[in-house]
Amino acid sequence: MRQILHISDIHFGPPHLAELAAEIHRFADDHHPDVVVVSGDLTQRAKPRQFRAARAFIDRLPAPALVVPGNHDVPMYRFWERIFDPFGAYRRHFSPDLEPIFQDDELFLVGINTAHGWTVKEGRIRLSRLRQVADLLQQVPDGLVKMVVAHHHMIPPPRFGTQSVLSNAYQAIELFSDAGVELVLSGHQHQTYLATSEEFYPSGREPVLMLHAGTTTSSRGRGSESNRNTFNWIRVDDRSLRFSLYRWEPTVHGFVEASRHFYPRRTCSPYCLVELD
Repeated sequence: MRQILHISDIHFGPPHLAELAAEIHRFADDHHPDVVVVSGDLTQRAKPRQFRAARAFIDRLPAPALVVPGNHDVPMYRFWERIFDPFGAYRRHFSPDLEPIFQDDELFLVGINTAHGWTVKEGRIRLSRLRQVADLLQQVPDGLVKMVVAHHHMIPPPRFGTQSVLSNAYQAIELFSDAGVELVLSGHQHQTYLATSEEFYPSGREPVLMLHAGTTTSSRGRGSESNRNTFNWIRVDDRSLRFSLYRWEPTVHGFVEASRHFYPRRTCSPYCLVELD
């Protein structure tokens, strides 16, 4: 069994909610995740002090963290930096690694940087990076759960207008399905939703689960999570992937479980489904 704490869009800066960040530390201390995933937008305006605050927050967590940048982690108004060194502040004040990897005896997680310097919101996956990820996934030992972490979404959120998905999303999902990826974790839209790739890209391939996180520690919730804060708690074993959505409830002054879902693993035969409790 492995446990993953998935948070996103923590936005250190004016919209950041320090009280909720403290509650995330408390939850992690109590529940002992094996790894923490942060799917982008560490800061509001990519300022050095915001990155340093995000670094201190991550370092306080009681587990290793896999972190990818988001579009807010690229300077918006420092145009020269945005054009010529979009991730310079991120590398200097948070981490030099934009696309990290986490691996243990049960999990393989690979980060993909979908942010870039010359757009405000839209993301993309470079085809060259997809080829690199394909090579990495081919080398993963049998039995490990393969997951991908990105900031931008590859399927559209429900009831959220005409927001476009990131460039090369279809090619990415095709590759992930063929390579045995079971789960993609992302953020960006500030609302939680869970779906399979086949719902949006029907092809007859093995579906990939797509789990998006809301904003965990900022005042910028949107859509169904307007003025709300959430995170995902993921449990993985050899039979299933289980997802719990935790939502901040001011009346109890804490995060509480709001919904729970489970899906069979790719390696789970039809007979093992009856054993899932």
